[in-house]
Amino acid sequence: MKRRRKRKTKTIIIVLDGVGAGSAPDSSEYGDLSPNTLGHVLERAAGSGGFAGLPVLESLGLGNIAPLTGIKAVHNPLASYGLMRELGAGKDTITGHWEMMGILNTAPFPTFPEGFPADIILEFEEITGRKILGNRAASGTLIIEELGPEHMKTGSPIVYTSADSVFQIAAHIGVIGLKELYSICERARRMLSGPGKNVCRVIARPFEGTPGSFRRIPSKRKDFPFPPPGETVVDRLAAEGVPVFSVGKVAEMFDMRGFSAGTVKTSSNRQGMEEIAKKLVKTEGQGLIFANLNDFDTLYGHRNDPEGFARALAEFDGLLGELLPLIGAEDCLFITADHGNDPTTGGTDHSRELVPLLFMGGEKTGRHLGVRHGFMDLGATVAQIFGVQCPSGKSFLF
Repeated sequence: MKRRRKRKTKTIIIVLDGVGAGSAPDSSEYGDLSPNTLGHVLERAAGSGGFAGLPVLESLGLGNIAPLTGIKAVHNPLASYGLMRELGAGKDTITGHWEMMGILNTAPFPTFPEGFPADIILEFEEITGRKILGNRAASGTLIIEELGPEHMKTGSPIVYTSADSVFQIAAHIGVIGLKELYSICERARRMLSGPGKNVCRVIARPFEGTPGSFRRIPSKRKDFPFPPPGETVVDRLAAEGVPVFSVGKVAEMFDMRGFSAGTVKTSSNRQGMEEIAKKLVKTEGQGLIFANLNDFDTLYGHRNDPEGFARALAEFDGLLGELLPLIGAEDCLFITADHGNDPTTGGTDHSRELVPLLFMGGEKTGRHLGVRHGFMDLGATVAQIFGVQCPSGKSFLF
């Protein structure tokens, strides 16, 4: 990729976690039959009445990407628009984020739909000195309600997984404190490597409350991912002294590497957008703000709640309208997603989908960016903005 002169720009990446935009060409290979998170959610919203659309996203060109119920294609969109196809293996958050920053995952991480093998559980119990509860694929809120009382009596952590490659450890903060829970997860992360057990993420899931009213604590959740297997755009920005700031769980997807301007955890999409706005106003000179808005995926996609998903989209649309006036003429904004999570299909897994791409910045707006062959084209564009090399991908700047 040809290097360009560095621009004194602030650049924002907003990842709408789980907001896919239609079947990928290989979706059937992942067991997904015609998923379309955005399309199906908007169809349901229009059918239920009372949905006012997404006027800000529409003005940027969301309706130009693909036919969407209630979203018009506009003649002069404020952003350039297109779709991105994931090339790497998998349909999870971490591989999506890695690919955006130039790292292609060539082999899917193992999943454990029937629970973890006995040897893994035995080793975990030996290194932690605690017996476990659970060991099955489950909804986090449901398994905490079910096993929380026994956990409080015995001190045994609740271990569960999902359709993703995750080893989740839930504990009441009054039984196992945060420091110990994080230490347990660190030990599990070291343990879960090697053929057949190279789990993508170990996740600490602290909760509080009493039986019948347990509550997870999103701001204290902590992910312990498998580290990126190569140098990312974030690493290269950090090496060049470009400040990079993480909003939400982004930094954890990269094993905390390269986020020189700090990180902030968030408990909602609204807080995530507020933190983006704060950092945007405070940042002087160039810098990258990299954010993940997780409510779409966690609260609505996995829970098969298309109505809630639509409300979250409408909330984001309003918050985006408040953010746009803060973005300067030389600044850049990317809005995209990391995978799909269609809440209308009956399953609770992520879905292998194309993802939307909206881009404000560069020499021209309103361009049709087509279907990008790999998420890494976003990273290549970010790299070109800041004058660094991207490990892979093709920039869509002129």
